[in-house]
Amino acid sequence: MSEPVVVDAMGGDHGPAETVAGAVLARRDRGVPVVLIGQAGRIRAELARHGAAGEIDVVHAEDAIPMTERGTGAVSAGQTSLAVGCDLVRQGAASAFVSAGSTGAVVSCAIRGIGRAEGVLRPALAVALPSLTGGATVLIDAGATADPTPEMIAQFALLGASYAQLVLDVADPSVGLLSIGSEPGKGNRLTRRAEALLPGLPFRFHGLVEGHDVLAGVVDVIATDGFTGNVVLKNVEGSVRAALTLMARAGAADPEALREVAGRYDPETHGGAALLGLDGTVVVAHGSSRARTIARACEVAHGLAGGGVVARVRDHLAVEPVR
Repeated sequence: MSEPVVVDAMGGDHGPAETVAGAVLARRDRGVPVVLIGQAGRIRAELARHGAAGEIDVVHAEDAIPMTERGTGAVSAGQTSLAVGCDLVRQGAASAFVSAGSTGAVVSCAIRGIGRAEGVLRPALAVALPSLTGGATVLIDAGATADPTPEMIAQFALLGASYAQLVLDVADPSVGLLSIGSEPGKGNRLTRRAEALLPGLPFRFHGLVEGHDVLAGVVDVIATDGFTGNVVLKNVEGSVRAALTLMARAGAADPEALREVAGRYDPETHGGAALLGLDGTVVVAHGSSRARTIARACEVAHGLAGGGVVARVRDHLAVEPVR
């Protein structure tokens, strides 16, 4: 795909220094065509630091959304890097958009600027987590919608199953619903109502799964609300780091083996979460992302766009509506 990946240079805790460095790395080492969006003067100064002046196109956007913005004010904040980037995707001038900015702001701007796929109630963030079986489990929603309806969670499960089929090559994905017990009917009101909707959808519904199943490979997709999913994702990343650090201190394993395991769960490896359910490709990276994570996010976005995943997921959603 010839259209570039648009990178929000102003997003994240370390933008534009790390976002620009990541874009340069994506272009030079990974062959991803990129365009940087944001305050042109600051971006060009960072490009010059990397000897990349004139190497990457820059589109000026005067305003930037602060990391503290939850999303409601993002769509009315003027010509921001988020708004301009999403608009380029909508116009077809870019293949995908990458941002490490506030998740709520990215989601709001993407819905407004790119639009939801037909029939989608709310987009969701999908992350593929390595499992003990050697494959991966798709966690969805990983943080886009903190307070969904049961119908939204049921649709998240559909989106996740489509992602597992199209991106992870799982022919017949199984789906679990995250709860506090595996027995039917366990959980809060939201979970119980979502559980009642899932058996009628076109995938293998495994039933309820628990927190200890997330990395066990029990199912191919785990659906949940965005609040719980984001807590799970960050707990997984933090717990893996803590466990491996303790093992290293105790001399319980070869350091190289520990680094290999740590790398599998590092945000730098997966780059970010795909925001599914839109009419365009968007990847949301960690707010704390450094250059290598941004570069990986660009690579992931480029691959999703080149594989036509947005259109293929939309086709998979052309089923009986969730009610």
